[in-house]
Amino acid sequence: MGSITEQKSFQSKKTNLFIILSGLFLTNAILAEIIGVKIFSGEQTLGIEPVGWKIFGDYILDFNLTAGAVIWPVVFITSDIINEYFGKKGVRKISFITAFFIAYIFLVISVVTVLPPAAFWLEVNTPDADGNAFNINNAFNMIFRQGLGIILGSLTAFLLGQLIDVYVFQKLRKITGSKMIWLRATGSTLVSQLIDSFVVLGIAFYVFGNWSWAQVASVAIINYVYKFSVAILLTPLLYLGHYLIDRYLGKEVAEVMTKEAANDTSFL
Repeated sequence: MGSITEQKSFQSKKTNLFIILSGLFLTNAILAEIIGVKIFSGEQTLGIEPVGWKIFGDYILDFNLTAGAVIWPVVFITSDIINEYFGKKGVRKISFITAFFIAYIFLVISVVTVLPPAAFWLEVNTPDADGNAFNINNAFNMIFRQGLGIILGSLTAFLLGQLIDVYVFQKLRKITGSKMIWLRATGSTLVSQLIDSFVVLGIAFYVFGNWSWAQVASVAIINYVYKFSVAILLTPLLYLGHYLIDRYLGKEVAEVMTKEAANDTSFL
């Protein structure tokens, strides 16, 4: 890639790829934060009854998950791909950018939820479909407004999880080289999401809330098992992503980028 034309083509493909991957990462991370207020039953989604396990004493544990957990595996995969082609600098850059926009979104939501609702908007949205009295403004606020504890927990867990993930990924990469993509991707997820699952719930509901440590541990275990299991199941998508990216970049460009990422000399 010695000619000016080849260098321009290389930089153009590199920039385009980072923009696309960053868009996927940013969109899914922010969307997961917004929809995460809904808790759904994993058992009933599969058409089975809640298990009702007793864990840590008399605390009943079911497979209840936040809706945001549904798309978090996309964030894992995208993060690993960015790490593979852009190294830890690339992951750190998009992680801090995403954290900034998550904080910005929470700030905007906190402002708009205190705006006084228009009278006609309240009137045209009540009663609900079943004929019950319905306050759409209250529903809007309950859905979108999240407490300070959840916001701090989410941001702390997100950044901590990403920084740990990129660190473990790069350590495993030095051991495996260009082979065994599944090992460094799964291994980094195994460690980072263990920390993430406990930190977000611990800060949000133990430090700032009224959950017991047993409740935090029980729910965190379920979330961790889900995230890690799905990350393993989606490993073929990781390889598909590598295949498509290598085809787009070309073998020579892909090898240069992965080598730069491994040696921490990648730049944008």
